[in-house]
Amino acid sequence: MHKINLAEKFRLFDDYWSPKIVGEINNSYVKLAKFKGEFMWHSHANEDELFLVVKGRLRIKFRESEVQLDAGEFAIVPRGIEHLPIADHEAHVLLLEPKTTLNTGNERNHRTVDRLERI
Repeated sequence: MHKINLAEKFRLFDDYWSPKIVGEINNSYVKLAKFKGEFMWHSHANEDELFLVVKGRLRIKFRESEVQLDAGEFAIVPRGIEHLPIADHEAHVLLLEPKTTLNTGNERNHRTVDRLERI
């Protein structure tokens, strides 16, 4: 067993919207990602997603509402709910998701990450 230092792991990469695996629990990955700008509207038919803001601020828009998360706060987006993550400035985010979760959900485009890097 070993510990993970989130600040050290976040220093290992600079790309945005490209989650990195830092751990596994049950049938899920613990991922880290840097967000900046607007991602894309998407949903996940079979997976819930947990977004925990480690540094910065993240907004998650839904079709009828919006949630703002500051450092130390998290939200769970239930499966099937369309959402749009937005970070006006760089945000460091921990994601907890089933291993089957594709970062772009029901969409495939230039932001789709098929092969996750382990750091």
